Amino acid sequence: MRSFIFNFIFWPTLIVFALITWVISFSGWRAGVRTLMRAACRTVRGLMRYILGAPVDVRGTPPTGQAVIIAAKHQSWADGFLMMAIMGDINFVIGNEIGKFPLVGRIIRVSGATMVNSPGLTGAQGALAEAINAAADDPRPLLIYPEGRLPPVGESFRYRKGVHLMYETLERTVIPVATNSGLRWPQNRWTKHPGPAVIEFLDAIPPGLPRDDFLPRLKLTIETRTRALEAEGQATKEARS
Repeated sequence: MRSFIFNFIFWPTLIVFALITWVISFSGWRAGVRTLMRAACRTVRGLMRYILGAPVDVRGTPPTGQAVIIAAKHQSWADGFLMMAIMGDINFVIGNEIGKFPLVGRIIRVSGATMVNSPGLTGAQGALAEAINAAADDPRPLLIYPEGRLPPVGESFRYRKGVHLMYETLERTVIPVATNSGLRWPQNRWTKHPGPAVIEFLDAIPPGLPRDDFLPRLKLTIETRTRALEAEGQATKEARS
């Protein structure tokens, strides 16, 4: 029942936010677009807590206002909403698959974020290089999902070279992020589950590592902690049942 009520409220709420933000995007008022995006994300976090019964447990220290790269595990559609709700004003790189949703592509572009090729899709060639150039003068945290798509809980995909390109070119610290959000909001499924959704900010990786050291270290750090959070979340689920 919680899942049904959440979906019944979530989708109309998201549509209203998208329509208002889309209209405002034509004014060129980037700050207004970003403000509405953050408001929508905080609303989704509130719906998860009070309707779904899935409060967000933030662990570690979110690097708000710092020019770092946030490399996060991506298990759920909730992830983007939650990261912006937690971090506030961030820049981000997102797969161009999001552009299939009406209104969203324009909102993403006007906000100043960047769409790049999702695996198997085309249409955003060169966008990552543009994002890196733009980020060089942007003091906000820059969010990227290194796998480029959503693996099922308990699994991972190859960590793509784009995250190292950003790390190497911008010479910025990387903050790995682990999560078990897929236990509560499984990918794009209609059915969702109560229980804490954990977002954990892990120890920083300093700049300067070569790719053959950086990518294995990043993946091991994120995946090891994610598996632990999944086990913790599954234990919580079994205790509730």
